[in-house]
Amino acid sequence: MASVSIPENTTTLLLDIEGTTTPITFVKDILFPYIKDHLEEYLSAHWEEDECKQDVHLLKKQVEEDLRLHRACAQHSLDQSGHTDEEKAIREVVDNVLWQMASDRKSTALKQLQGHMWRAAYAAGRIKGEVYQDVVPSIRRWRRQGLKVYIYSSGSVEAQKLLFGYSVEGDVLDLFDGHFDTNIGTKVESKSYVRIAERMGCPPEEIMFLTDVTREAKAAEDAGVNVAVVVRPGNMELTEEERGSNECTLQGEEG
Repeated sequence: MASVSIPENTTTLLLDIEGTTTPITFVKDILFPYIKDHLEEYLSAHWEEDECKQDVHLLKKQVEEDLRLHRACAQHSLDQSGHTDEEKAIREVVDNVLWQMASDRKSTALKQLQGHMWRAAYAAGRIKGEVYQDVVPSIRRWRRQGLKVYIYSSGSVEAQKLLFGYSVEGDVLDLFDGHFDTNIGTKVESKSYVRIAERMGCPPEEIMFLTDVTREAKAAEDAGVNVAVVVRPGNMELTEEERGSNECTLQGEEG
């Protein structure tokens, strides 16, 4: 990220994670498979705990909202308390979560449950967060220059903090001034970036957003935020139309 050209009026950097600070393969090949492989085991072990009950409650609310808005959703509803057969209830939650993941849903309910599962895995040393080699030195340099650095990802704030708190570079959470997730809005809506600027307490034109997704970059631009589209090995190829002055090609070495 050393090659990123930052406008002079910038006071704050807003960074995406997947494809920007962290290889897409980490999410696709390590984090997501961990959920699929350990979901039923995790739910069985924590089913009666308040945190797990809250996770299931949010998933149920998501199904209800999908039905109300006539959006595609898993075919059955979720009810943690309505079953005498705990095994069947857990199976329904597993089916719902796997359906959402297969559909590439980014619901807050799904992200919260995933975050809690990853927390246990990180703490047990089963997973370490991957970051590109240029990320930590770049952020340290930006901070020396007086810039603030925030993260904005579709993954929950808790999942973000786990990745950087248990990273291959050690605990690097002190490098960030704050974190945002889909609770502030989706990354393809310009209003999300307006809200982020308000939360930061700075004008949008003083923010520089780095992402590998052009739809996110467009939404941020529409909100008045400066953007750079990050191109790393393994990221989705940009079309000729998408290539331009905002493209930033970075090295792909992992930390």
